[in-house]
Amino acid sequence: MSLVITPIDDTFQLDAMPVDVSDTEPIVQNNPINEDDRTPNVTTTPEPTIQSGTTSDISKGRAFVTVAILLTINLLNYMDRYTVAGVLNQIQTYYNLDIKKIHHGRRHIFLVMCYLAGSFVDKEHKLWFFVLRAAVGVGEASYSTIAPTLIADLFVGDLRTRMLMIFYFAIPVGSGMGYIVGSNIAEAFGHWQWALRFTPTLGMVCVILIVFVLKEPQRGHSEGGRNLHNTTFLSDLMYLFKNKSFMLSTLGFTCVAFVTGALALWAPLYMQRSISVQGGYQKESIVSLTFGGITIAAGFIGVFLGAESSRRYKRVNPRADPLICAFGLLSCTPFLFFALVVSKYNTTATWILIFLGEVCLCLNWSIVADMLLYCVIPTRRSAAEAVQILMSHALGDAGSPYLIGLVNKDALAKEVQRPT
Repeated sequence: MSLVITPIDDTFQLDAMPVDVSDTEPIVQNNPINEDDRTPNVTTTPEPTIQSGTTSDISKGRAFVTVAILLTINLLNYMDRYTVAGVLNQIQTYYNLDIKKIHHGRRHIFLVMCYLAGSFVDKEHKLWFFVLRAAVGVGEASYSTIAPTLIADLFVGDLRTRMLMIFYFAIPVGSGMGYIVGSNIAEAFGHWQWALRFTPTLGMVCVILIVFVLKEPQRGHSEGGRNLHNTTFLSDLMYLFKNKSFMLSTLGFTCVAFVTGALALWAPLYMQRSISVQGGYQKESIVSLTFGGITIAAGFIGVFLGAESSRRYKRVNPRADPLICAFGLLSCTPFLFFALVVSKYNTTATWILIFLGEVCLCLNWSIVADMLLYCVIPTRRSAAEAVQILMSHALGDAGSPYLIGLVNKDALAKEVQRPT
């Protein structure tokens, strides 16, 4: 294979690479691949070497350790994000909050001290509770932007898909653990504040692992890129907004975030009230434990099914990824709708329908990330992650809990005013 001249910038590298990343072609090239030999055919055209494993300067074991660290941090991110939902009733009572104003801020491992400090805010200064909860979001946004791109720089091909699948197991599993840990720690110590003091301690350990263990790979190394140069942020944005595959997948993922944001915050409280409507009673910790267990199980099944079905279906259909994502989002709708319908009649049936709806939603997580990584060139992937996170939160789960709370309050007010 002939020598590849070091590119001046990523645009030149893109032209030199034999992969068409334009939006007029299928997202995945439908070229037959021999399972026993994935080495690209050698041609007379100069092309970079595409490695099938990890980068040459980082051992395979070190790469797997890096993914394990990133997985652990992502797990903690989602644990502390949904700890609040597990003790939501207690927070409402403590701060005397209007139900429609409940909205949990974005939290991050980078600012674990803000998360910890929020648990010490008294009821007279409830505004600071929300300020500190929101302040921690700077760190999570930074981490969530960079972590998937590190995996992309370490792995390529089917191995990358599997590593992303493992990484995104943290979303449903961490969310479920947040409900369980939050409600049960609050019950054990007698105060909901202790639920917010658990994950920051583990977060400190993860910070140490990042500093002393994690090794950053070279941008685009797993795909043959060498000495790639960053372009301006404005040019990155212009490139992303013209990338139809990226924009459409981001809009679709925003819909997923809208549904999951509202479901994650309000489902435990809704189920507790549903049980009371049927004439029963269930402690908040038990409801959170049940919902957390369902979320963990649905996450494992959904993320695995999504990643594996994508990997296998792409062999016969290059549009497999967006089709599976669309199927997951559309199919969750009837399950969640009928969960609302039967909730005042049968609690077990409601839990089953919520479980099936969550499985369908979780089909998307690792696939959307994989789509972004092969739709965007290496030096612009962090910017793409940032744009996708901003859009999905700003238009998705940032507003959906508030809207559901607003509708809930109006519905309760009408129920109270209705003549008997």
